[in-house]
Amino acid sequence: MGELKASVEIQSARLQLRRFTFADAAFFVELLNDPDWIRFIGDRGVRTEDDARAYMAKTYIAQYERLGYGLYLVQAAVDSTPIGMCGLIKREGLDDVDIGFAFLPIFRGQGYALEAATATLQYGRDVLKLKRVVAIATPDNLSSIALMKKIGMKFERATRLHDDAEELVVYAIEF
Repeated sequence: MGELKASVEIQSARLQLRRFTFADAAFFVELLNDPDWIRFIGDRGVRTEDDARAYMAKTYIAQYERLGYGLYLVQAAVDSTPIGMCGLIKREGLDDVDIGFAFLPIFRGQGYALEAATATLQYGRDVLKLKRVVAIATPDNLSSIALMKKIGMKFERATRLHDDAEELVVYAIEF
């Protein structure tokens, strides 16, 4: 599979959101092995840059090719430092497109997640013409739930994505 162009999809005051490329493998390994990622999102078994490229190809890049959008690398606009990810995904087990986000610990608490999520919802509404977006989290992921509320989402229900999965809370926003 060839390298994809890393053009900016979403821009905000301090951030640029662009598609992941295989060149982002080292950052991807760091993010997916953050203890909070593993605790709240799950261990994806991505330990090496080769693991990262394989995981990106079958998930993130496959979704870009299938739907034209997905989870994006979030980078600082000023110097392109990668700080996290945010984007929209179509997940099995949910009827609606959902927003996802994760940031390295050093970049949390500075408003980046709020800025990225707000810009992503605007993109979903204005560019993708979505009428509704949901978000999911484990009930103990209080910082993600707080962000969902800050971006205007309201609690809707608890759910499980499949029978043996843990319970998740679903928040939603309609445009």
